[in-house]
Amino acid sequence: MARAFELARLQHGRTGKNPSVGCVLVDRDGNKLAEAATGDGGALHAEEIALAKLPKALSQGGTAYVTLEPCHTRTHGGPSCAERLIQSGISRVVVATRDEHPQGNGGIDRLIRAGITVEAGILGAKGEALYADFFAVYAKET
Repeated sequence: MARAFELARLQHGRTGKNPSVGCVLVDRDGNKLAEAATGDGGALHAEEIALAKLPKALSQGGTAYVTLEPCHTRTHGGPSCAERLIQSGISRVVVATRDEHPQGNGGIDRLIRAGITVEAGILGAKGEALYADFFAVYAKET
């Protein structure tokens, strides 16, 4: 998870209205398979980029470490990060911070309903600090 936070910090301020998220994928033995952060402008999400870097077979039974709850819906109508993780065969997702935004919130529930083990709150204080500005902007918009 520490590496996921490093990745997220590298993109902080470069992701438009979207938060900068870090994602690290490891296989069932803990070997790193891929990593990514939210892309410039925020259009590509960290999970989406990391999963695109490897064949699906490699992610089977693996774990995704993500700094912010994987989104449950996308504004452009494409697959959400939660759906992409479900389709990847990942069996466990470790999340630092739950997402307060309505398009992100609910991603954890979606993963659990699909049978994926989810651990939330790992390094949660770091996540709360990293996403305080994002959550504050969203709160003003509602």
